[in-house]
Amino acid sequence: MLKDHSCGELRKEAVGAEVTLAGWVDRRRDHGGLIFIDLRDREGVTQVVFDPEKSADCHKTASEMRGEYVIQVTGEVSPRPRGTENPRLPTGDIEVIARSAAILNTSKTPPFYINEEVEVDEALRLKYRYLDLRRPRMKKNLELRHRVIKFIRDFMDAHGFVDIETPILTKSTPEGARDYLVPSRVHAGKFYALPQSPQQMKQLLMVAGVEKYYQIARCFRDEDTRADRQPEFTQLDLEMSFIEVDDILELMEELFTALVKAIKPEMKVLKPFPRLSYAEAMERYGTDKPDLRFAMELGDLTEIAARTDFAVFKDVIAQGGKVNGICAPGCAGYSRSQLNELNKFVQELGAAGLLTMSLGTEGGDIEDLTMEEVKSVAARFMTLEQVRQMAQRLGANKGDLLLIVAGRPVLVDTVLGELRQHMGHKLNLAAPDLFAFAFIQDFPLLRWDVEANRWDSEHHPFTAPWEEDIPLMESAPEKVRGKHYDVVGNGYELGGGSIRIHTAELQRKIFRLLGYSDKEIDARFGHMLEAFEYGAPPHGGIALGLDRIIMLLAGEETIREVIAFPKNQSAADLTFDAPSSVSEQQMAELHLRLREER
Repeated sequence: MLKDHSCGELRKEAVGAEVTLAGWVDRRRDHGGLIFIDLRDREGVTQVVFDPEKSADCHKTASEMRGEYVIQVTGEVSPRPRGTENPRLPTGDIEVIARSAAILNTSKTPPFYINEEVEVDEALRLKYRYLDLRRPRMKKNLELRHRVIKFIRDFMDAHGFVDIETPILTKSTPEGARDYLVPSRVHAGKFYALPQSPQQMKQLLMVAGVEKYYQIARCFRDEDTRADRQPEFTQLDLEMSFIEVDDILELMEELFTALVKAIKPEMKVLKPFPRLSYAEAMERYGTDKPDLRFAMELGDLTEIAARTDFAVFKDVIAQGGKVNGICAPGCAGYSRSQLNELNKFVQELGAAGLLTMSLGTEGGDIEDLTMEEVKSVAARFMTLEQVRQMAQRLGANKGDLLLIVAGRPVLVDTVLGELRQHMGHKLNLAAPDLFAFAFIQDFPLLRWDVEANRWDSEHHPFTAPWEEDIPLMESAPEKVRGKHYDVVGNGYELGGGSIRIHTAELQRKIFRLLGYSDKEIDARFGHMLEAFEYGAPPHGGIALGLDRIIMLLAGEETIREVIAFPKNQSAADLTFDAPSSVSEQQMAELHLRLREER
């Protein structure tokens, strides 16, 4: 080794020892005679002193050192002079008096500061990701990721799961998003697909009798990127045989609780994890991934609104719509420009507009509210009693602001769900020291695809329906519930899974309901159906998005901050300049030819 200690481990106990350190020049300070170098490696920083009276050659070498040079130093550990200790550093009580030094490599001036947490354009950071990862924040995130994955592996092993790798090159099958396709050189005109998840393979492992499988799996989806989505991502994938829904949910609650305790012991976890039906989550929060760290629940105002003389309410309700709202606490004094911003926010989500209702400027019981204190374009079409009823329905007091949306039921829920999240963030309502996990259950098994004019899977086509709903599959498919469950946390979907179909007969029936002919079923899924005829056990599982979980644990706002080499928002890798063109010879070997755009 070119060093015998790290730059983060030396303490007072090492005084008098001769050590050899190696790393990067974090800072250099030339005091005319003495030169001080803060030497950095992955473990920390140690101050090194170059004294010309101790070693002229060593001092001369130090005078040539600059930021981010890679150097090696040998010297004696010495206590820092009284009054010069640095309590901000674990090594701040000592320094190394250099006896010899070598420059192992030089460095150009980096395009941004490595040793300071300053705002840097993300495109520049991604282009020079290898420099960005030297920065303390990113180094800390990588180490956090390592600890999370190690904890999960140990947890799964302790619970009897077997770690099994599955193929990356596989068959293209419908999983809910577009596949990344890989042309075959050997089989002309045919393609592999990169797995959106190891779904079918883990089910086949259950048929194989593995019973408890898990994998830290790489997955790929050709879909638009966003803050919590990447074209390639990592998930904890697991499957179990002979289990029911509660078995999976209890295991997940145990995993998340233990993970937070081990990685973020200063954080609290809401326990037991709430279990909400999909319908309840949409009704109360307007989303199937609610942030439960704050209240601000949606309230149905349709019945009250129908009794008012406000034409907008009456028209919407007459057309089968509804009127819902939320209460923004303490926001009755919002200015016209602030209210206009909120109106623009809901319009961009598809709503016709936002009705606001300010309930006075002072706190107090809503029964003390007078009509003169109410500020709203709808106020003159309502009685004071109707205003009070709406306020009570939304849990409002004087000084609060009612935010009301009218329209199609699904649109109203979605818009208010987004507005609730926006206001919760804006007003800092979420407890900063809390992880609020929850399970969402009883999703519809199917959804109607208007564009394709057919039924589609809400989760995926291998999800089992509840047994009591199977008779409805022919007469009322929209009422069939799936044994599908999501785990959500702090406003993010962290994972999803289901109890699977394990009989060929029911699986074929689902495929037919989705519009596949028997010929298509055999061509795409024949291997699965045949496997189910060889004693497939009841089984189920879940897949957790590790990037999102680590993002929450790190306190970051995008998963790009916890991935070593992520793609940008255009799915481009700026470090490697990918995707890129390939040669005509490579195309020919793959039996491909580019068609000119017209």
